[in-house]
Amino acid sequence: MDTAERIATMIAPTLEAMGFHLVRVKLIGAQRPVLQIMFERESSAPHDGGITVEDCSEVSRAVSAILDVEDPISGAYRLEVSSPGLDRPLTRKHDYERFKGFAAKLELGRPLAGRKRFKGRLAGISGEAVLLRDEETGEEQHLPFAEIANAKLVVTDDLIAASLAGRPAPVN
Repeated sequence: MDTAERIATMIAPTLEAMGFHLVRVKLIGAQRPVLQIMFERESSAPHDGGITVEDCSEVSRAVSAILDVEDPISGAYRLEVSSPGLDRPLTRKHDYERFKGFAAKLELGRPLAGRKRFKGRLAGISGEAVLLRDEETGEEQHLPFAEIANAKLVVTDDLIAASLAGRPAPVN
């Protein structure tokens, strides 16, 4: 388990007790690393826009207290706490169902049929595969969830409209 995973395990229960869901923990850089923590409210809407500056301050204080006690990072680092935003990372299988019908970019850790990068509309999950209607080929791709290195939503008019309305757009 790497440092980011250890930190996620440490802080997730506290965030859940505060009414939030941990989206991602990422440790960036080596000299003076940045510890990036993204969180959201539990919601069925694609983007509820409900994270406030006060929420970020609360989460920052709670996470700082845990990190001060546990001390998982040696040396100085900068803590960055935020909501995931519209072009949010997709980190859990549930995200691929939740954002079904929206545009996304996915990158695999190793090539599948000669490709590592895919862009298209999310079509959900089937077993251990993420389904994506490929923008390039028009075909439905079955991308192994375990092989996804990076994935995020693409900001489109329908995502913005769904965010503003606080509800999901129709599934294509």
